[in-house]
Amino acid sequence: MSTIYAAKHTRNDDMLYNRSGKSGLKLSAISLGLWHNFGGGDSYENGRSLVRYAFDSGITHFDLANNYGPPPGSAEETFGKILQDDLRHYRDEIIISSKAGYTMWQGPYGDWGSKKYLVSSLDQSLSRMKLDYVDIYYHHRPDPDTPLEETMSALDLIVRQGKALYVGLSNYNVEQTRAASEILRKLGTPCIIHQPRYSMLDRKPEYGLLDVLEEEGIGSIAYSPLSKGILTDRYLHGIPDDSRVAKKSPFLHPEELTGEVMNKVQALQNLAAQRGQKLSQMALVWVLRNNRVTSALIGASKVSQIEDAVLSLNNRAFTAEELVRIDRILTGESQ
Repeated sequence: MSTIYAAKHTRNDDMLYNRSGKSGLKLSAISLGLWHNFGGGDSYENGRSLVRYAFDSGITHFDLANNYGPPPGSAEETFGKILQDDLRHYRDEIIISSKAGYTMWQGPYGDWGSKKYLVSSLDQSLSRMKLDYVDIYYHHRPDPDTPLEETMSALDLIVRQGKALYVGLSNYNVEQTRAASEILRKLGTPCIIHQPRYSMLDRKPEYGLLDVLEEEGIGSIAYSPLSKGILTDRYLHGIPDDSRVAKKSPFLHPEELTGEVMNKVQALQNLAAQRGQKLSQMALVWVLRNNRVTSALIGASKVSQIEDAVLSLNNRAFTAEELVRIDRILTGESQ
């Protein structure tokens, strides 16, 4: 018989909580994503230990999507079981998000951004997680064929139905974000968060998107802040046998580890060491360096990775000199 889980009383003492845009919602500065390691073929007990450790460390936000697995939907099923086994008494202390926008089932209603798809998909997600509502529901990617007004009205409907408290966008560009935000604001269900890919090696959100989010009062949560693991010490001395690259993961390919990239990573590693941090820790607090990013979204396969991420918050200030040095490294001016 398994021991009944009781969360640590001090779990919120050392975590930083940031307000998401102009909303009333605060998110833990580090959030745990369940994109990997929570699928049907992964160890349930390992996933359970990751979620428990995260919650005990003050992480209150757990990020999912309908298609996370594999197979699609299995991460939500796993998380639903963890909720029932361990966290059901803590539901009001947890922010649970899910998304829809990628292929989930056969036929014309299982993909993209129609009202039919978004409403049906959330019903399925709630069933898998055994929930009455999610805290945040995202449209996962723009739909080029469905009117934006329909997609946004679906998000508004879902909130009015009580199936989500807040809505967000993911992978929308600058123009799409501005247009979607305007529609949602007029409907009375403002967008409170945007989830872009953002890291030292992918600074695209700095070219307009973060400005729009600030203007619109929308928070942001950076996914892939470690650039698929490149911004760690994992690949500094070659490709480990147990790494994503060695296992031929579809998410990270050997050709991404170019000499130019690895030279930058080594230079960043040297700076992190001077700061008394791991490279991964410096990369996380770098995306959090100003109030336009609400939270950094990490994935984890080991408890130690979550521990490192949370400890990064103990050293999150940068000097002006350090920021200039990072910019020069990333632009190739100084390595």
